[in-house]
Amino acid sequence: MKFGIFYEHQLPRPWAEGAEQKLYNEALDQVELADKLGIDYAWEVEHHFLEEYSHSSAPEVFLAACSQRTKNIRLGHGIRLMPPGFNHPAKVAATIATLDLVSNGRVEFGTGESASRMELEGFGVGRKGKQDMWREATEQAANMLAMDPYPGYEGKYFSMPCRNLVPKPIQKPHPPMWMACSSREMIHLAAKLGLGALTFAFIDPDEAKHWVEDYYQTIETECVPIGHTVNANIAMVTGFSCHADAAEARRRGLDGFRFFGFALGYYYMFGNHKPGRSDIWNQFESVKDSMPDPGTFGGIGSPDDLRAHLHKFADVGVDQAIFIQQGGNNRHEHICQSLETFAREVMPDFKANEEQREREKAERLAPAIEAALARKKFLAPLDENAIPSYRAYGRVVPDDNAQPGGGAGLNVPREDPGQS
Repeated sequence: MKFGIFYEHQLPRPWAEGAEQKLYNEALDQVELADKLGIDYAWEVEHHFLEEYSHSSAPEVFLAACSQRTKNIRLGHGIRLMPPGFNHPAKVAATIATLDLVSNGRVEFGTGESASRMELEGFGVGRKGKQDMWREATEQAANMLAMDPYPGYEGKYFSMPCRNLVPKPIQKPHPPMWMACSSREMIHLAAKLGLGALTFAFIDPDEAKHWVEDYYQTIETECVPIGHTVNANIAMVTGFSCHADAAEARRRGLDGFRFFGFALGYYYMFGNHKPGRSDIWNQFESVKDSMPDPGTFGGIGSPDDLRAHLHKFADVGVDQAIFIQQGGNNRHEHICQSLETFAREVMPDFKANEEQREREKAERLAPAIEAALARKKFLAPLDENAIPSYRAYGRVVPDDNAQPGGGAGLNVPREDPGQS
């Protein structure tokens, strides 16, 4: 099994001067450390206006900074908001391609649609039809990354004429694509579309077994990829705090993980938010002692606790465990110490046979992936003589300022006021 770290950039109130800068700089240090320790992935969300819960509204900037401080760790958009009201598909494609270039081919292209009122209404994206918006934009962004030129598209939520997206990514035809999933139904859809499943739901290993089985059965029988490749992988999130003393691991990490869940529920289920004024941490503090005891909480405990917890997920076929280590007021030094302890005492058990597992999985799925790609109706490329040409808005007029002997009679483009 592989391992990832996950960033919302949580920042509970009260906010001190410079707190956001400190938060981002510490996160960069953590990703750099994770890269050195051999952690496989760093995932960064895109959220807007979700105060305290997520101060990550420009993930491409953070991931670009990570790319210059790391060498091997995969850099994942987990996820990029795809309805065109949030991000134009061509802008998303250009961002993914550019990040792939500056990271030397380490990008993972996670996609999603959002479900929070603060985000949807903030960008004028309607709740109805947002999954269709996501699907249309995601498919066309993949086409832009893979096709030369992109032939254009007339859709319900997005239309664009023929253009050639530049730059193009290193990873051909495009980086691995993923989809945010919070239910078994969404995991099924991810498999049908040939997307990796980024499972942002906390489930036990017994339930995970059913989700994994359904995902891979669907890949093998129903998949018609939305992109130009199939990314058959399923990742699941878990809490994370690792210390030789399990009680100390809980003391360091439990409240942060609890706040993560509370703030998630606040914005998506029960909260009543006043922008710039609501204090979510204060609300959390007032109820946390009455919240049910989560027990040992998988991912929070001693190295032996984590080893046992993670083996349960690996044994049912989960491909990647993603650690929520940056939550609430979890301290930077404790996060780093947890990563170091995990990498030293737990991770080697899962790395020993990983190459063999990946090889056997690829061999097993190769016929299914070939069949899935054969079922896809790819957007047809334009014939060479059908590629349109476009005259510039300017028009050619005599240059009245030409100097004798210096290019008299040279025509230069001038702005045509009728084309403004």
